Amino acid sequence: MSDYEPWNETRGAEIIAAHAGREGATMPILHAIQEAFGCIPTAAVPLIAEALNLTRAEVHGVVSFYHDFRSHPPGRHVLKLCRAEACQSLGANALAAHLRNRLSVDWHGTTMDGAVTLVPAFCLGLCAIGPSALLDDKPLARLDPARIEAALETTA
Repeated sequence: MSDYEPWNETRGAEIIAAHAGREGATMPILHAIQEAFGCIPTAAVPLIAEALNLTRAEVHGVVSFYHDFRSHPPGRHVLKLCRAEACQSLGANALAAHLRNRLSVDWHGTTMDGAVTLVPAFCLGLCAIGPSALLDDKPLARLDPARIEAALETTA
């Protein structure tokens, strides 16, 4: 995964200003903020709200609605496990239980060593080859505990 900058209000304001004039600027700003800092820091919300003439609640509503936005930086690796019905029918629930137990985290949690953040995804479009996941945006398919363990070992 990328190295993220620590939150810096001046840098945040520069990112916001670079996108504020666009129509529908909220999403581009949020994506750019997260790309730079690894998350949407709480301190960024009032800056975005002021720049776009929105309330803090409106900005927070957008951040909390879209599951890809985070309030904390992720681990060094992000594992998105498909939670859609097709993958569930192929064993994704058991795989999810295995992963949450093995990593000692719940959804959106990061392992104690900062290595892996586990994120639910609601359809990765890999339905025919489920259960599926994305590990650092690389697709994994036909997963079972052994295959997911092997994939996680490559991140060490």
